[in-house]
Order: sequence, then C-alpha cells, then structure tokens
Amino acid sequence: MTKILIVEDEPNMVAGLRDNFEFEGYEVLSAYDGSEGLEKALANSPDLVLLDVMMPKMSGLDVCKQLKAKRPSIPIIMLTARGQEIDKVVGLELGADDYVTKPFSIRELVARVKAVLRRSHTLPKEHDRYSFSDVEVDLRTCRIARAGKQIEFSAMEFELLKYFICNAGEVLSRERLLEDVWGYDRYPTTRTVDAHLVRLRQKLEPSPEQPRFFLTVHGMGYRFVG
Repeated sequence: MTKILIVEDEPNMVAGLRDNFEFEGYEVLSAYDGSEGLEKALANSPDLVLLDVMMPKMSGLDVCKQLKAKRPSIPIIMLTARGQEIDKVVGLELGADDYVTKPFSIRELVARVKAVLRRSHTLPKEHDRYSFSDVEVDLRTCRIARAGKQIEFSAMEFELLKYFICNAGEVLSRERLLEDVWGYDRYPTTRTVDAHLVRLRQKLEPSPEQPRFFLTVHGMGYRFVG
C-alpha cells in the first residue's frame, strides 16, 4: 500500500486529509511539527510527503532540505499559504517536487499527489544527471544548463522535461502528459501541453522551428529523442 506522510501543525486539516487519502486507498502517517516530520520520514521511508511550510520547531523548508539530503528519492509536495511566493521558489530549489497553495480543493491535491507519485516511479533513481547535445540536466537539484550557461525554468517546465527524459523514445499523447505531469483537475486542456512544449523548444532546441529533440508525432502526441 502506498504510504503518505502528512506533516502539518493544524489537527483539523490533518484529520481531513487523512480521511480523504485513506478513502483513496493510501496508508497515512502524520506529524504535527517539523522535527517530528523529519524523524518519521527517515524512520518510515514514505512514498510521498505532504509538507507544510510554516510549522513549529523546524520549518518545512528546513525539513525539505534535510530530507532531500538524506533521502533524495522521497517525493515532497509543499503546502504553502497564499502569498508565500518566495517559499515556493526556495522549496523547489531545495528539491521539492511540487507545491500546492492553500486553500486548495481535495480533488486538486489528490490529482497532484497521483501525478508526483507516477513521475517518481518512472524516474531512473540511479541517474541524477542527463545530457543531450549541449544541454546538461541535473534531476536532483532541478538545474539546467545549455552550453555551460544556466537556464531558468518554471516548475512545470522542468517536470515536463523530466518526464520526457524518463520516457525517452516513447510517443506520449497530450492526454497522458496532462494526467501524469499536471493532473486533469488542474489543467483540463491539452493546449497547456502544447504551450509548455513550445517553451521547451525555445529554451533547448538549436532551431525551435525545426526541432531535433522534442518531436511532434502527428495525430498521436510528442516524442523526445535526446
């Protein structure tokens, strides 16, 4: 059974999340401060951690940093309050796999959890780095460089690139990409995939109008051949 650890200092929220995720078939562990959360994550090796940013004893950002240093393969979704944009950026730089802004719908959160779990199960754990042409991708630190120069990427652009890398050579439909990378509840239109693909090409292809790596398979989807 897939195991989720909820690290959140509000008991009512923990109880509500526990009920919903147990209904979805997950085993749920909980912790009510950062220190306890880090201890339980290291002791129980959950399949995913839902981690609040603002907590007593140890902040979610500190938990994320220490957990990723010791257990880099455990996916983390940060829970942030509206307006904590800097926390989102820092969390992703520390290795968080996604973030959800409060207040959120449980349908969105469940979809995001499922998407992150699918991505984590396809990621080649033995390889932290990937390269093609003059592009270097660090899958652990979420950094990308082209010709030695670091490139700025949004969180979802990076997740899409990582998914292509993990499924290199395979034709991926827009619907599959939406489900596995975003979750349908968040972006219900395949045009989202097309828009992100355009940005990947602009940033990584030598000639975006004549792509070599991110190919369109007409009537089927996209294929990465890096």
